[in-house]
Amino acid sequence: MNDKPVALITGAARGIGRETAFEFARRGYDLSLMDVLDEELTATANESAKLGAECLPNVCNLEDLDRASDCVTQTIHRFGRLDVLVNNAAWRELKTMREISVESWERTLKICLTAPAFLARWAAEAMEEQQRGVIINICSIMSRRGGGMAPAYVAAKGGIDSLTYELAALYGRSGIRVVSISPGAIDTDLSGDYPDGEEPSGDEEPMDAKMRRWSTDEIPLGRWGQPEEIARVIAMLASDDASYITGTNVTVDGGWTHGHFPRSLLRQMNPEQFQS
Repeated sequence: MNDKPVALITGAARGIGRETAFEFARRGYDLSLMDVLDEELTATANESAKLGAECLPNVCNLEDLDRASDCVTQTIHRFGRLDVLVNNAAWRELKTMREISVESWERTLKICLTAPAFLARWAAEAMEEQQRGVIINICSIMSRRGGGMAPAYVAAKGGIDSLTYELAALYGRSGIRVVSISPGAIDTDLSGDYPDGEEPSGDEEPMDAKMRRWSTDEIPLGRWGQPEEIARVIAMLASDDASYITGTNVTVDGGWTHGHFPRSLLRQMNPEQFQS
């Protein structure tokens, strides 16, 4: 068996998944990396290798469960162990329940909920033999803050959060911890896909800029998070520093979920206390 711990990360080509690969590589892990984006996945693997990790990149569409299962098998065959699974990959379409198609709904649930569930099952088979392992599911604060624009994504993220508690109960006595993380507004490609209902005219802001300005006003820390900040939380939860954390959700959102007033309104109510 390989002496180095091994992490399998889905959605590793960009954003949180890419930064998580780098963080685990820096911490001495070897990596099995999965994504549908071939060239960008290869780039993540190459950069991770420079940080000391042996990497197994696997191009995989998570709608294909047979292929996803094969990726887990290849990981075990290559490294002889699997210590951490990070279910990070996601897909969504910003369509309301009035307009979303059945095909879009089912694709979202398959990528964001069904594939993670079965990846957890297949990973846990190896972890149970080791009597040790960590499964980390990337959820979202959107599962608790409905906006009306992404019903399948919100349902899937709520589902994977609940699934986390179920799997923690099932696998805990086998030495496997299962935790979910709910990021807030994080600077990734997925967070910048808000469409303009109409083409902006003149100096009007595009919708992405409006969304960033509005959400930043709502967040107590006053900024969006960066993918590497989520990656560090993932790596911490996978480490022995979190050895008694399981069956729970960790929110990493700059305080947004429990905020109440936007900063601009607070300044109007009490400018002396809320100047910045």
